[in-house]
Amino acid sequence: MSSPASRFLALRLASGGLIALGSAMGIGRFVFTPILPFMVEGTGLTPAQAGQIATANFIGYLLGALAASMGSLPGSRRAWLLGALAVSGLTSMAMSFPAFSSFGTGVDVWLFSLLRFVSGLASAFALVFASALVLDRLAFLGRPGLSALYFSGVGAGIAFSAILVAVLNRTGASWDGLWNASGVATLIAAGAVALLIPGEDHKRAAPGSASSAPVRETPAARPGTPPALKRLILAYGLFGFGYVITATFIAVIIREAPALAGLEAASWLVVGLTAAPSIYIWNKIVQRIGGGRSIALACLLEAGGVALSVFSSSPVGILLAAALLGATFMGITAMGLMEARRLTRGDQRRILAVMTASFGVGQSLGPWFAGYLHELSGDFTSASLAATAALIVAAALTAPGGSRNGSRM
Repeated sequence: MSSPASRFLALRLASGGLIALGSAMGIGRFVFTPILPFMVEGTGLTPAQAGQIATANFIGYLLGALAASMGSLPGSRRAWLLGALAVSGLTSMAMSFPAFSSFGTGVDVWLFSLLRFVSGLASAFALVFASALVLDRLAFLGRPGLSALYFSGVGAGIAFSAILVAVLNRTGASWDGLWNASGVATLIAAGAVALLIPGEDHKRAAPGSASSAPVRETPAARPGTPPALKRLILAYGLFGFGYVITATFIAVIIREAPALAGLEAASWLVVGLTAAPSIYIWNKIVQRIGGGRSIALACLLEAGGVALSVFSSSPVGILLAAALLGATFMGITAMGLMEARRLTRGDQRRILAVMTASFGVGQSLGPWFAGYLHELSGDFTSASLAATAALIVAAALTAPGGSRNGSRM
């Protein structure tokens, strides 16, 4: 039985990880969504330009995730985590520079894109190193169940960003002030993470834990990639495309519908509040119906939310769309990786890299595609329908993999 000291340390680590994910992902990566309507009004930013800026962030995240997974990086994992959080905060603050606020030549769009690209890199590094620090040590302390608290950080950060933007907007803050406040909040969070996550004194995992076992290549029973894994890789890319259009533009979609005026902050708050417990809930569903069927179910629910976001003209409908998005996107992200690990015969690091690349390509294409179609059609309906179709296809690809041998998250 664990001692009170080890239980306290485990809770401290999980709480520090929650704050790290909340600041790097919930704020640093996703705060663009609630701030975007105010940027559109204050700068003349078009949906196509907003899509380019969002795409730059997701490309940075993709490259950062792949780079951070390399085993040859110098320095400690804690230093990389704190450095990434600092960069995330500083790039958010840099988005507020007055020199970037005149859209005469279009140069500013590229500067915004560069800043969001670097912010994406920082978010990915923070996620990878926070996960390495927190999850390994929770396993060592015999408290792996606290990983659900850790993963709730993304939803908590999204909810915090919604409240922060709404409160500051009511005080008359401009779009650049919102970016400044977001950056300051991230830097304050980095200080809290530094206090809660100590140096790497507990590198050695507990005997018998997954991380203490030597890494061995699992020989393939036969050459080639299993068909179920091929389908999952494709489905993961379609999911990346399917979720990100609504996740990026939901506040703008609401702003363009007069009947939904004033619900931007509330919708984003609902996304965060439903995302926070979603990993825990989907873990229970995986144990009942298996990883493949759970992913398919989540994709279908999310497809309903994406379609509802553009077809509903009622406050209840748009908040339900936000709830369906929040309740599924983190769950699908985690379940996809865990199912890929279950289906892999060889080096699991390689398949995780392939899955990350597939997801990243779909996620990076989504905002650009939606912005371009908005210029042609004047709204986000066609882009959202394409996203809905992508999620339905993803569900069809993963549904056959319904074995109950899914791994816990």
